[in-house]
Amino acid sequence: MPNFGYITVAAAVPATRVADVQYNVEEIERLIVEAEKRGVELLVFPELCITGYTCQDLFRSVHLLDASDEALTILTDFSLGRGITFVVGAPHRQDDRLMNTAVIISNGQRHYVHKTFLPNYNEFYEKRWFSVEAVDAEPRIFRLPSGVTFGVEICEDLWSAIPPSSNLATSGADIILNLSATDELIGKHAYLLSLLSQQSARTMSGYVYSSCGFGESTQDVVYGGNAIIYENGVQLAHSERFALTPQLVISQIDVERLRSERRANTTFGRAQGSLMSKAEVVDLELDDEAYNAILQRFTLTRQYDPHPFIPKTDNMKTSCEEIFNIQVMGLAKRLRHINAKNVVIGISGGLDSTLALLVCVKTFDKLGLPRTGIHGITMPGFGTTSRTHGNAVALMTALGITQREISIAPAVEQHFADIQHDAAIHDVTYENSQARYRTMLLMDIANQVGGIVIGTGDLSELALGWATYNGDHMSMYGVNVSVPKTLIRYLVEYVADYEMDKDAKATLMDIVDTPISPELIPADENGEIKQKTEDLVGPYELHDFFLYHFLRFGFSPAKLLFIANNAFSGMYDEQTVRHWLKTFIRRFFQQQYKRSCLPDGPKVGSVSLSPRGDWRMPSDASSALWQLD
Repeated sequence: MPNFGYITVAAAVPATRVADVQYNVEEIERLIVEAEKRGVELLVFPELCITGYTCQDLFRSVHLLDASDEALTILTDFSLGRGITFVVGAPHRQDDRLMNTAVIISNGQRHYVHKTFLPNYNEFYEKRWFSVEAVDAEPRIFRLPSGVTFGVEICEDLWSAIPPSSNLATSGADIILNLSATDELIGKHAYLLSLLSQQSARTMSGYVYSSCGFGESTQDVVYGGNAIIYENGVQLAHSERFALTPQLVISQIDVERLRSERRANTTFGRAQGSLMSKAEVVDLELDDEAYNAILQRFTLTRQYDPHPFIPKTDNMKTSCEEIFNIQVMGLAKRLRHINAKNVVIGISGGLDSTLALLVCVKTFDKLGLPRTGIHGITMPGFGTTSRTHGNAVALMTALGITQREISIAPAVEQHFADIQHDAAIHDVTYENSQARYRTMLLMDIANQVGGIVIGTGDLSELALGWATYNGDHMSMYGVNVSVPKTLIRYLVEYVADYEMDKDAKATLMDIVDTPISPELIPADENGEIKQKTEDLVGPYELHDFFLYHFLRFGFSPAKLLFIANNAFSGMYDEQTVRHWLKTFIRRFFQQQYKRSCLPDGPKVGSVSLSPRGDWRMPSDASSALWQLD
């Protein structure tokens, strides 16, 4: 599919004069030309825009209907040699019936879709003038040369109990166009937005909505001129309401993403099997030269959030509270089920162990257990700095848990002697010996106190395999397993702001500001952290971005690079993004064996790597197909 599966779409609200067909057609043509210049491939206009929606009994005038038919002929001729497909609304005579119709026009072709449901509750009683399409009529889907498919419904169709778009989507339509004439009433716009969001999410489709605006009769009601574009429940673009000038709202829908979502959603698949009607697929023809020119002008204009895991500011508190409570409830169930009143956790003074400790504290409070049942173990080693050690001790003291400190240096030095390893060589053996010894200590102490070890590793580390196998990789229950690194600092800040006293908050905020490090090699000459994870494995914000779009939508490496360059424009150059994407792909494939034996842990978001349900992958899968050139 060209352009990584994106299609540029638009909703137009033209200037209108009621019953002035010539004027209306000229305004429609002007917007078509503008849209084509801006790379639009698919364009929708409002309901009955050829004549104006509010003509009322003038729809009985043969003179008006003849003018409308002539206008459609003019627009069909106007479409010749163009690369854009557009849809307009017009009254259409079919035998002895008059239909409220969407007219699909593409390079001299013209097709008709009739309105299924006619309203009978407003000032414009459509059944007075129009007949309805049969509810069980065979759906029609239109296919562009790119392979993108779309279906059409008209205004009231969306408001019905079972909108035609439900059938169109399960029959294969990627995008739904809606030609509408929705009048404005107090509270109605909010309800309209909820309908559009819900229907686009329910059908996993792009939804392009265009409704009448300024110029329609205001004899009894007012039309606000809504042009709105949704993709799977998310609003991409919208017009200015109550504007006095024409509107052209343009956005890009990711059809590849929508199809990936549908394939992964078994509920949608079952609906396709049980509800799908055999749709008539109409292949639309476009002028090859003009259409290719549009595709070649494609530039990605929609913006990608560089931090897809992080809640937006307006719902940050609510989202963090929800995530934290999911972690707490997961651990609470596990402790209640095994009747455990003690947990053991290694406290390093870093973000991951801090969040895991906070989850333990909240869980014990919720279960009515004394915090002394939380055994926090500090295990300073060769790379531990005074800052992280001091924060670990201060936090445990502030939270009132049981503390224990065990230096791992003597035992690890003896281990080096046993295996004849030179302690001056700071290689993987040097590092992993420390991590595994720490895990052994935690496991043995858990046996002593009759408890379980709480894992601290996060989703980002699991994706990259940045964990020592059978070291910090292992626990009895991992509370952070589906929390990405970029999100953890926000969760810690949330707890600091809303659940901690002044002293604990100060410690937590210093932990948030500490560089991320496993602290497995000695500090520098100033006692500062020398081993910084992101210098070695790459920026976590990039890896989390790759992880989200790779797992959530199955995007190819080329598309990941394409959208990452968009999201991180001005932050990283393309060479840097490409370098770390290659690292992500290599490590993700190489390190699957660590994920195949993960301990239990709660899922908090749409992306997780649990081998029991969310991500099942052979440990020896080849990454050759995913390599960038």
